[in-house]
Amino acid sequence: MAELVFFSGTMDCGKSTLALQLDHNHAARGRRGLIFSRNDRAGTDRLSSRLGLEVVAREVRDDTDFWTLVTAEPDPVDYLVCDEAQFYSPAQVEQLARLVDETEMDVFAFGITADFRTRLFPGSARLIELADRVEVLQVESLCWCGRRATHNARTVDGSMVVEGDQVVVGDVGAGSGEVGYEVLCRRHHMRRMTTALARRQAASDGLPLDLPR
Repeated sequence: MAELVFFSGTMDCGKSTLALQLDHNHAARGRRGLIFSRNDRAGTDRLSSRLGLEVVAREVRDDTDFWTLVTAEPDPVDYLVCDEAQFYSPAQVEQLARLVDETEMDVFAFGITADFRTRLFPGSARLIELADRVEVLQVESLCWCGRRATHNARTVDGSMVVEGDQVVVGDVGAGSGEVGYEVLCRRHHMRRMTTALARRQAASDGLPLDLPR
């Protein structure tokens, strides 16, 4: 039975790496798949992981119609790998569900659930509502304090911000003045305590704090 599966987790938990591995495994068994992504850190028409792996992908845009695009393929398609699915529209998620139900095509979607304000992305919310399965990735991201990271924070110059557009492309470890992202536990997300702020406070108090740079 074909399935719509949503693989979810915070940043840095290996979603894109798993997407690449899943595509490799299915292709090795002779299945034909298509890879989609949107706003990947490596640029358009790419699916990349922080481990350095990268492949060509089809860029999802506002006007992408999965049903029309996939059913027009000259050769049969067995599965789709859809990365950065939080950026898809609810209508596009519904198109993916239709492909599963009406063509018996597997769809594997990967994405984060909530934004930097802890609010659900519309695409992720629709995936949770429609998916046959929601799989939370077991590779845990860690907050700077060592606890399990459960929230995504947007930062500018190391300081957490809680206002702005829902979608701003950036990456973990961004340079000075750039929009960056950091994963935090709930306690430190609520306190807006990023790695940079924790390090500055420890230095002002004269306390050692061995944190990643």
